Amino acid sequence: MKKQLWFTLMLAVALVASALTAYAAQGSLAKADQKFVMDAAEGGMMEVQLGQLAQQNAQSQDVKNFGQRMVTDHTKANDELKSLVQQKGITLPTEMKHKQKSEADKLGKMSGADFDRHYMKMMVKDHEKDVAEFRKATKKVKDPDLNAFAAKTLPVLEQHLQQAKEVSKNLGTKSGK
Repeated sequence: MKKQLWFTLMLAVALVASALTAYAAQGSLAKADQKFVMDAAEGGMMEVQLGQLAQQNAQSQDVKNFGQRMVTDHTKANDELKSLVQQKGITLPTEMKHKQKSEADKLGKMSGADFDRHYMKMMVKDHEKDVAEFRKATKKVKDPDLNAFAAKTLPVLEQHLQQAKEVSKNLGTKSGK
């Protein structure tokens, strides 16, 4: 009987310790690290959704190809981030912010050349912001795993920005602008 009581007590202690560790992990991330995680997750979700729209609504094959790359690369980054933060007991948002949803809805009503111009303009602007945020994160984020994620993802975002600028420039040339 004593052995069973002892075992039950040890099991209870282990379960409580495990729960406290998960709770502490969420609280152990600095506020700036938490903000980086949430911003990266929301931005990644938006890039995937808009990339899917580009594949459906774009006229230019270059824009469609860019959209496919956004879906592929940002899905991969989103999955990596989700796996990383789950280990730390953090839950990512499952929906975009209202402002992002509104922008996506507006873009979703466009098609053809109009969609191409607006989407690529948005992609240049968003990736300029993303590159700046991830560059800052590589210097400021305290959590070593998140810092490594930012450092690993930054070159991909820089490639996206360069490609977005090139596609935008080509669209401008094709339309006579």
